Amino acid sequence: MFTRLYNFMMLWAQKPQAPWYLAGLSFAESSFFPIPPDVMLAPMCLAKPAAAWRYAFLTTIASVAGGLLGYVLGYFAFEMMQAIIVSAGYEAAYLHAKHWFSEWGFWAIFLAGFSPIPYKVFTITAGSLSMGLFPFVLASVIGRGLRFYLVAGLLVWKGERMAQLLPQYVERIGWGVIVLVVTLYFLIQWT
Repeated sequence: MFTRLYNFMMLWAQKPQAPWYLAGLSFAESSFFPIPPDVMLAPMCLAKPAAAWRYAFLTTIASVAGGLLGYVLGYFAFEMMQAIIVSAGYEAAYLHAKHWFSEWGFWAIFLAGFSPIPYKVFTITAGSLSMGLFPFVLASVIGRGLRFYLVAGLLVWKGERMAQLLPQYVERIGWGVIVLVVTLYFLIQWT
């Protein structure tokens, strides 16, 4: 399953319109879409290492712009978004995000931006709690930027070696990520 997805992404990564797809995916993932942009950023960096830094920049900017949409939705339309959050199974994540904001504020957005925690939940929560816009954008730029530049940097640094090894291990990595996400989901539900 993941080998086919990897091969599909490698084909898309070489298309001239790939940066537009990457920007669209990055924007959507930050406010409502469940698939992280890393699944397209990594193959694009492998396919064109000379453009990796440009791709990381594009991913960061589009992701922060999508985060702003999530913020606006949380700020102006939280009642509607709350129903969507509950139906998508993110209610526990929302409650944790709300708690984290009361504890850490700026650092909650930074952590969500950098980690595999659903960033979209934090963007909507930040808007619903009327977090200051400047700290929100600053934390988003730093967190998302670090994450995407780290991905690009690793692929530039060890890209050729990874390009050789990744097809061999893509199934294990894919299933490992699924196990990690499910584990994080249950940990969030139980705490």
